[in-house]
Amino acid sequence: MKINWLNEVEKRKDQLINETQEFLRINSVLDESTASAGQPFGKGIANALQHMLTEGEDRGFSVKNLDGYAGYVEHGSGKESVGILCHLDVVPAGTGWTSPPFAAEIREEKLFARGAIDNKGPTMAAFFALALVKELNVELSKRVRIIFGTDEESNWRCVEHYFEHEEMPTIGFAPDADFPIIHAEKGIMDVELKFSEKDSDGEVKLETFKSGERLNMVPESAEVKLKGNEEHLASIIASFSAFLEEKTFEGSFDHTKETLVLSILGKSAHGSTPERGINASLYLAEFLHSLQLTKLPAFISLLGEKCQGDFYGQTLGINVEDEVSGPLTVNVGKVSYKRGSSAGVGLNIRYPVTADGDKIIHALKQAASDNQAEIKVIDHMTPSYVEGDHPLIKTLQGVYERQTGEKAGLLAIGGGTYARSLDVGVAFGPMFPGREDVAHQKDEYILIDDLIKAAAIYAEAIYELAK
Repeated sequence: MKINWLNEVEKRKDQLINETQEFLRINSVLDESTASAGQPFGKGIANALQHMLTEGEDRGFSVKNLDGYAGYVEHGSGKESVGILCHLDVVPAGTGWTSPPFAAEIREEKLFARGAIDNKGPTMAAFFALALVKELNVELSKRVRIIFGTDEESNWRCVEHYFEHEEMPTIGFAPDADFPIIHAEKGIMDVELKFSEKDSDGEVKLETFKSGERLNMVPESAEVKLKGNEEHLASIIASFSAFLEEKTFEGSFDHTKETLVLSILGKSAHGSTPERGINASLYLAEFLHSLQLTKLPAFISLLGEKCQGDFYGQTLGINVEDEVSGPLTVNVGKVSYKRGSSAGVGLNIRYPVTADGDKIIHALKQAASDNQAEIKVIDHMTPSYVEGDHPLIKTLQGVYERQTGEKAGLLAIGGGTYARSLDVGVAFGPMFPGREDVAHQKDEYILIDDLIKAAAIYAEAIYELAK
């Protein structure tokens, strides 16, 4: 059967855009304050999951809700299955948006919303593609199941729950990264450095240091509170103003008689590409370190002197790289300190597919000890890698090249997609080569044309993998 998939999607363009906007308007940020039975990650995420399952029922798909942790829609029949793994949760919106982050406004042929590119826009493109395959009544020999995860941006508890209760797809892909095809995903570690000192007792005392919302985001803001006499604080204000001018950063201070609050605004980015952001916590630590104050906590020196400008773990003794997936990267995602308590520094580490994760952990323990800290491994996902000659990859390469007229090369990323939870899976789109990466940033968007093209690519991919 020969079908012009792009033409079929374009016939339904307005419907796809409207349904994507409706979906994006649901605030699906993790909110454990509203968690309960059936909605373990909060009301917003539960609403997003129910929205997609209801859409599936309306299309005549088989649907299932797995206790609010995940769900799926399925079409077709057969012993083997094709899995398409998507996620409905999004990172916090942050500040500085041109339009409200859940308004899903269209400007200059771009659809702006938190989740537009990561991952609710692509989720709708894949769902729309499956609906198109069903509507055109093409014959399939495999089941096609779109799996909706709900905790991808945090701890992947949804994946664990899903595979405790459901089968592993025979093959599959995740529409949650870049085109053409990502066949290698780095290992990912979330670790916390705990510093033992409990006080800052110099002439100027560090009362608090706070920065970051998620380990997999470069912190766009950081704030510290200092206490001291007026003369010392006045000197710090002057130095801070000069520092901001030199770095051309936005920042502010709030000064009362014996208290000074300093804040810096950097630039957020995905934790897998820390070099694309401006880590506000590192720059604020750099400033504090430059003051050469006595008895500042050890984490200030580590962040402000050793980690500043080091995206690849040299100062921690964990730098390693390979030809397939490139260098290890480190993102300082969260910093939390309150005088009288120990400091916590959260790191998001992405390491090459051929590297040994256990050796990296061993080196981190030594680095922590050298800096008066202990390490706790919060989460560890080993690398994912599919050989380039696998039939899954060959099929997707053919689809991409037919739809775009461009060569479908193979990529490796530091990001972690649901593809790594499959026995045989790759990441496949939605971001086309040359596009700006705006995931996890303010004014996140997806180009309308790219949404249309992605839906056509996914429709043909579904057909070719399941026919």
